[in-house]
Amino acid sequence: MKRVKLWDKEFEISYPADEIKDSIERLANAINSDLANEEKPIFISILNGSFIFTADFIRLINFPCEVSFIKLASYQGTQTTGKVEQLIGLTENIEGRTVIILEDIVDTGITLGKLIDRLQQYKPKAIKVATLLFKPDAYKGSVAIDYIGKAIPNDFIVGYGLDYDGLGRNLPDIYTLVKH
Repeated sequence: MKRVKLWDKEFEISYPADEIKDSIERLANAINSDLANEEKPIFISILNGSFIFTADFIRLINFPCEVSFIKLASYQGTQTTGKVEQLIGLTENIEGRTVIILEDIVDTGITLGKLIDRLQQYKPKAIKVATLLFKPDAYKGSVAIDYIGKAIPNDFIVGYGLDYDGLGRNLPDIYTLVKH
């Protein structure tokens, strides 16, 4: 499928599944190299969008680790609301541990910054960020993004876990909103 229609919008393929797979392998290889000697780091996946990325990524990690999930919300339709609402919290103890946040996409960095502020309260040893996609033109944050799968334009995208009002998460490729 070169194009898909979700609700009232049309999207065209911009990041095929094989390129996504290559990016995930590069991210996992870098993290396997950098964190191989860490004692039981914890990966925290941000739901809902990161669930597919996390599943594919974590199977490539070759050292003992934990995986947890946090659900945050900051989007409505195709626009970020600028507000972050924590819906499901962390239950694992992260004090003194290396935490790696797994994000499907980092755009403005608002959600990420607020999440890191919250996580710092639990006194982790270190917090690192790994994202499949990064929008440098949209980024307003000050947090360093340690691992980036691919930098992309500041366009609205769906697929591979990303949605438009609930639709599109199941698409194996990533699609960009067609501008008319």
